[in-house]
Amino acid sequence: MQYAQQLRNILSQNKTLLVPGAYDAFSAKILKQAGFEVIYMTGSGVTACLTGMPDVGLLTMTEMVTHARYIVNAIDMPLICDADNGYGNPINVIRTVKEYERVGVAGIHIEDQVAPKKCGHFEGKQVLPPPEMLSKIKAALYAREDEAFLVIARTDARSVLGLDEALRRAHMYFEAGADMIFIESPQSREELKLIGNELKNVPLLVNMVEGGKTPVLPFDDLTAMGFKIVLYPTCGIRAVAKTLQELASHLHKHANTLDFEDRLVSFEGRNLITGLAHITELEKRFVKF
Repeated sequence: MQYAQQLRNILSQNKTLLVPGAYDAFSAKILKQAGFEVIYMTGSGVTACLTGMPDVGLLTMTEMVTHARYIVNAIDMPLICDADNGYGNPINVIRTVKEYERVGVAGIHIEDQVAPKKCGHFEGKQVLPPPEMLSKIKAALYAREDEAFLVIARTDARSVLGLDEALRRAHMYFEAGADMIFIESPQSREELKLIGNELKNVPLLVNMVEGGKTPVLPFDDLTAMGFKIVLYPTCGIRAVAKTLQELASHLHKHANTLDFEDRLVSFEGRNLITGLAHITELEKRFVKF
């Protein structure tokens, strides 16, 4: 079964889906082994991983799709990807959808920010007029070859023009054919609840960014509000960053890792994550020289 249809089947179940963010193939394999059914490729995390720079629209579509291909190949399961603002006009969106779909991604979200875009929890964003975003949504739907491929429409209007405008756009984007709606950066529990009430019959995604504009609420609360996907996009890379900062400080100070080894994945543990045993079996089967 193709990954897009797998994702559709999971979403058809009467439950809310918890989706963590991966920033590379190694982190995605760790998340898969923890038992998650679907994984997300975070644009912010990939930007930090590849460039060491902030999420301000610096990566190209080609870089993101290449990264997605590595992750899909590593996990063999549904992956949802950040596709920023589609990397251009509706014609660019057509290519974006086709390229993501060809590498096995199950779905993407496209936002209504003006280029260059920024992280949804940064200041200084601008949004497109609705007709331009509606054209991008229609182009995305036209481009997909598999009807199961999930097209998620994201609006960043809340931070720029207010919640009422974000809700108005959400209705428009869903009526244009988007499979799911993602209102970025609601700013209170009350706003999250209102989104759920105002969009009762619309599949909704909510973004949990620790320290961002949106309060991080218990999963059960978000489920009760009606959200279908609860996304934790950057907690993984931030957890790794904190541990690596502590390791770097320790190693610089002590010139060894002797008192830090209990905080490291073991040598064998790393091999379990990467699947060394499987490669060894393949070598026994196929390498005859």
